[in-house]
Amino acid sequence: MKRLLLVIALCCAMVSCAPEDANTLLTKKAASEYLVPVHPGSAERPYWNGFAKKFIYAPSFDFATVEGADKYLYSVTTKSGQSWSFTAKTPNEPLSAVWNSIPAGTDVVLTVQAMNSHGEAIGNIYERKFFRDYPFCPPYHAPERSYREAALLGMLYVHTMPQIQHWKQSVEPDMSYPHHTYPCKIIGAIIQVETLLAKEFPQYRDDALAIAKNAAQFLIDHARKPDEPLAYFPPTYYKDLEASKNSWNKGKTMAMEAASAGEAYLDLYDATGDEKYLTLAKNIANTYLKLQNEDGSWHIKYDFATGEPVNDSKAMLHPLLNYFLRLEKNYGQSQYAEARLRGEKWMAEHILADFDMTGQFEDVNVMGLQPYENLTNCTAAPYASYLINRGLKDGEIETAYDLVRFSEDQFVYWDCPVNEMGFKKDCTPCVFEQYKYQMPVDNSACNVSNAMLSIYQTTGDELMLAKAKAIIDNITVVQCSNTGKIPTTWRIRLNYKPTFWVNCTYDSVCILLRMEALCSNGKENR
Repeated sequence: MKRLLLVIALCCAMVSCAPEDANTLLTKKAASEYLVPVHPGSAERPYWNGFAKKFIYAPSFDFATVEGADKYLYSVTTKSGQSWSFTAKTPNEPLSAVWNSIPAGTDVVLTVQAMNSHGEAIGNIYERKFFRDYPFCPPYHAPERSYREAALLGMLYVHTMPQIQHWKQSVEPDMSYPHHTYPCKIIGAIIQVETLLAKEFPQYRDDALAIAKNAAQFLIDHARKPDEPLAYFPPTYYKDLEASKNSWNKGKTMAMEAASAGEAYLDLYDATGDEKYLTLAKNIANTYLKLQNEDGSWHIKYDFATGEPVNDSKAMLHPLLNYFLRLEKNYGQSQYAEARLRGEKWMAEHILADFDMTGQFEDVNVMGLQPYENLTNCTAAPYASYLINRGLKDGEIETAYDLVRFSEDQFVYWDCPVNEMGFKKDCTPCVFEQYKYQMPVDNSACNVSNAMLSIYQTTGDELMLAKAKAIIDNITVVQCSNTGKIPTTWRIRLNYKPTFWVNCTYDSVCILLRMEALCSNGKENR
C-alpha cells in the first residue's frame, strides 16, 4: 500500500515538475506499445478499421491474398516524398517495422504490392491513405487549479444558470436552454448535478434539492403510465428543437435513455431518503426486464406510445448494464442480475466479437450505416469501465485494454498540427466523439480517462495513469477561469462558440472528483 500511495503521489504531481527521465520512460513505453496493432483482424475475426482515418497504433489492413504471391512489398510514402518499405509473407502485416520512423502528424499513403518468387509484381496494388497521428509524449499542461476546485466551479456554473434556477419555481423546463429538448439525458443530468452540489455545498442544499425535485417531477409527469408498454419511461425527445424535430425521432424513444432518468432518481433517493424515487428507479428497471429480447438484447429505439421496436437495430447496453449493476450493488436489488448477465452475453457474442463499437446518439440516425462506419469511444471505453467495475472475469483485462487502446487509437489526439494561421485547431490532449462528429468533446475525454484510471487501479499500469492524467488536466485548462464553465467542445476557431451540455459537465465534474480522490488518498470515487 505504501508503494501504491507513493506512485500515486509522484504521478499526481504537476506534470511540468515531473523528472525528465520519468517522462522519457513513459514516452518510450508508449512508443513500444504503439508497435502492436489494436485488436487486429484475422481469418477468425473481422477487421474493424475499414473507415478509420487515423492511427496511433501500427495498423494492419484487410487486404486479400493474391494467388501466386511469394511475398508482399509494403511502401509508406508522405506528401514530401519520404518513404519506408519492407516485405512480408502476407498482405495483412502490421506496419510495426516502420511505424516509429514515420513522422508524427503526417498524412501518408500505404501501398501493398504482391510479388512472385522471381521478384516480379503481380496482381493489383492495394492502397490506403491515413493520418499517422501523434503519440503520447509528455509533459503536457499542468492543471490550472486543483481537481476539486475545478469540479466545484463546474457545478456552480450549472447551478447558477438562469435556466437551471428556473426549476426552483417550475416543473417545466425553460426552453431557452435548447438541450432541455432531451429530457432523460439533460434533465436527468441536472438532477445529478444538483444532488451532488447539495452534498458538496450545504449552504445551497435547499435550493439544489428544490431544483432536483422539480426537474424529477417533470420526468415523472411526462413518463408513460404504469399500464403502458413503456411504463415509467420518461421521453427521450421533447418539443420541436434540435434533433427532437426530426421526423425519425418524433414519437420515438431511445431505449437506453430511460436508464439516465433512473440513475438520477437513485441520486435523488440517496440525497433525500424519499422512497418514491427508489420505487421509480426500480419501476424503470422492471420495464426493461419486460422489453429484453430472447437473445439478451434490447432494441435501440421504440415507439414511445406502443412500445413496438422501430427497427431491427440493437442497442449498445453499457448504460443499462451499469444501471442494473448499481441497483444490485448499492440497493440489494438482485432481481436484475439474470437480465444483466444475459445482456453481457449478448454484448460478448455480438459487439465484442465483431468489435463494432458503433455510435448510438439521440441526434444521429443509425439507419443505413455500414458496419464500422460510425465507430465511437462512447461505446468502447464505457464498456471497459463496466467490466472492471463489476469485477473482471478470465481474459477480460485483455478485452478492457483492447477497448481503451481502440479508443485512444481512433479518438484521442495528443497533439495536432498548427493551421495556416499559426495555431492549433483543437485544445489537445482531447478526445473526439465519433466518426460522424469529428469534434473534441469533454464527455469523450471523461469516457476514455475514466477507463484508463480503472485499468490503472486494477493493474498498476502507470502509463495508463499518466495518459488519463494528461487528459483530465486539460479539463482544467479549457475551463473558463472566471465562470467555472467547462465547454463541451474544445475547438479553437475564429468566431466559434463552444457548445455546452449539462450532462457532459456532470461527467467532467465526476472525473475531476475521482482524480482528486485518487491523488489525495488512493481511493476511487463512486
